Amino acid sequence: MEKQKIKDKKLPVGFTFSFPCAQTKLDEAVLLTWTKKFKASGVEGMDVVKLLNKAIKKRGDYQADIMAVVNDTTGTMMTCGFDDQRCEVGIIIGTGTNACYMEELRHIDLVEGDEGRMCINTEWGAFGDNGSLEDIRTEFDREIDRGSINPGKQLNKIVFPLPFVNRRVKTFLMYNTCNFRTKEGLKKCMEILTRLGVEPSEEDCLAVQHVCTIVSFRSANLISASLGAILCRLKENKGVVRLRTTVGIDGSLYKMHPQYARRLHKTVRRLVPDSDVRFLLSESGSGKGAAMVTAVAYRLTEQARHIQQTLAEFRLSKNQLLEVKKRMKVEIERGLKKDSHKDATVKMLPTFVRSTPDGTENGDFLALDLGGTNFRVLLVKIRSGKRRSVEMHNKIYAIPIEVMQGTGEELFDHIVHCISDFLDYMGMKSARLPLGFTFSFPCHQTSLDAGILVTWTKGFKATDCEGEDVVELLREAIKRKEEFELDVVAIVNDTVGTMMTCAYEEPTCEVGLIAGTGSNACYMEEMKNIEIVPGTEGRMCVNMEWGAFGDNGCLDDIRTTYDQAVDENSLNEGKQRYEKMCSGMYLGEIVRQILIDLTKRGFLFRGQISETLKTRGIFETKFLSQIESDRLALLQVRAILQQLGLDSTCDDSIIVKEVCGTVSRRAAQLCGAGMAAVVDKIRENRGLDHLDVTVGVDGTLYKLHPHFSRIFQQTVKELAPKCDVNFLLSEDGSGKGAALITAVGCRQRELDAQQH
Repeated sequence: MEKQKIKDKKLPVGFTFSFPCAQTKLDEAVLLTWTKKFKASGVEGMDVVKLLNKAIKKRGDYQADIMAVVNDTTGTMMTCGFDDQRCEVGIIIGTGTNACYMEELRHIDLVEGDEGRMCINTEWGAFGDNGSLEDIRTEFDREIDRGSINPGKQLNKIVFPLPFVNRRVKTFLMYNTCNFRTKEGLKKCMEILTRLGVEPSEEDCLAVQHVCTIVSFRSANLISASLGAILCRLKENKGVVRLRTTVGIDGSLYKMHPQYARRLHKTVRRLVPDSDVRFLLSESGSGKGAAMVTAVAYRLTEQARHIQQTLAEFRLSKNQLLEVKKRMKVEIERGLKKDSHKDATVKMLPTFVRSTPDGTENGDFLALDLGGTNFRVLLVKIRSGKRRSVEMHNKIYAIPIEVMQGTGEELFDHIVHCISDFLDYMGMKSARLPLGFTFSFPCHQTSLDAGILVTWTKGFKATDCEGEDVVELLREAIKRKEEFELDVVAIVNDTVGTMMTCAYEEPTCEVGLIAGTGSNACYMEEMKNIEIVPGTEGRMCVNMEWGAFGDNGCLDDIRTTYDQAVDENSLNEGKQRYEKMCSGMYLGEIVRQILIDLTKRGFLFRGQISETLKTRGIFETKFLSQIESDRLALLQVRAILQQLGLDSTCDDSIIVKEVCGTVSRRAAQLCGAGMAAVVDKIRENRGLDHLDVTVGVDGTLYKLHPHFSRIFQQTVKELAPKCDVNFLLSEDGSGKGAALITAVGCRQRELDAQQH
């Protein structure tokens, strides 16, 4: 570096290390065993890249960025591959011998992946160490093995069994005497043996020359047989009738021996007749090849750095999450205060549910569940006493998109039509049942059975509904149908239904959470803090409608350009910003936006943006759950991407998996920060140093995603250390919960009637 005047530069370095190593990464290589007379202590079993970095640091007068550790055989193949793209095998035949070749990734069990190929360093010098070559080893081979520094190892590395000649002379003899057809060979043999202090006759020289020829011929044959096995493997992998390939070769024995190359080529063609093999001599394989591998590694490292920079925006620190929690608490207070409620983003809507179930609830109840593209009608039979039970019957009906985005009258007529069909199905059209209506959209409730729709979410856009009492809209539609009567007792938010369902099983449940298509929470707030409702005694469940958290810009510092793109392309631009960062309806779309950007920058899908990837909503959140599953190999991830029309490589699959994991992790953490604010608020309300509370949870994202629930719970624990929070999965909060709220409402109505 001093000579080249580049000591001040930190350049990417390729390290050619021509010994058997176990590699887990391109820049990591653990030495398995020394060969070629090396015996330096403290190196076997160590990462040679770390050792080299340590030595460079110790020297202290220059810096180097070691990008790749390369075997000389691989370097040979890469060098020849630059000149001939068919080159897929590399061989060294010199002081030692080794080979590498391009194997199909699907056959390499030690490496995750299934698409494409990877260079395998065979380390074939150890072939025979298990005794498989004993039938062709000679006494001379065994004697040389016993005298070596690694007896019993590297038996395939052919040496000259001439007991009266040292190893250096063996090689010299081989290069200079093996051409037995010339007198020059005999003359050289005479000179060499004389210098060794031997007085050879002409017959001695002929004998030595003959031995050299036999040994080198056997060496070429053995190498040819091993190479033939590799060529047959390549032919089989490719499934071709005739293989056309190039073998890159380096090494002093191959280059300098007068007959070796010819014998090797001839034997290979005889052993693998259905192959057209070109042998290409490498020029500085261990140098030029290492530089080429390093160049590729440098490009991939730069690509990885850009991808990590992109995803870094989604990786929130604990301080950032604590700040989200703090801002949520501020918005909760604004929603509860009378003077700021109107402008608050987190609306903290009263539900008029004043207590959780006490076990005395009894009767038959009808429940409606409207919260997504499907609509359910349920008959819920609640029985109290010693054999307390809840029995449910339900039927699911689709809501066509034209109804979701048509007029309000069309929507509610469709709902009533579904109720009529269900009552016919159950044979209960004559009964006037109490009904609970789970309506999973932001509503301002003025009583248990009156709720004014604040705004549509989740893709609904039916006209003439916002600002109207949805219970009245339902009652009017029932009147228009003129087929049956119902007693609408309660309008229920699915989050409140979730809390009530879990409270029926666990009395400490005072919080509800939905983490599914949408995201929302509710909890039992002190009446004295709910300034928009008269009264100060007891508690009331507050529907937070926290999906709109951030609509005033308080989360702008953690929103990314991808979040903004998702928001701009949504049906309700500028609204429900928190929900768009952490709910199932939007996570897949965030991922799609990132994938488009990475593809445009050439990091994914060969830089080609398919029509599929351009389609909004194509990347459903269920695909995130599937892709992130720990049980899925990259082959299955690739299959999922192919289902979406995305022709991906193994590397693409790895990147997509990381993108999905990063986006869903942020969602779980943001949701956890919000919940930490809620449980801390309950603790502070009650003046407790420590709170034990149960949160009832429902939603497909929480239930089906392989990591969401774990990360969410961990975040709550870290951000609210003074609260011991138990999480209980809800069983049908929007159905069973609606019936329970209706039952509690009926009980309360009877009590009120008795008091009057």
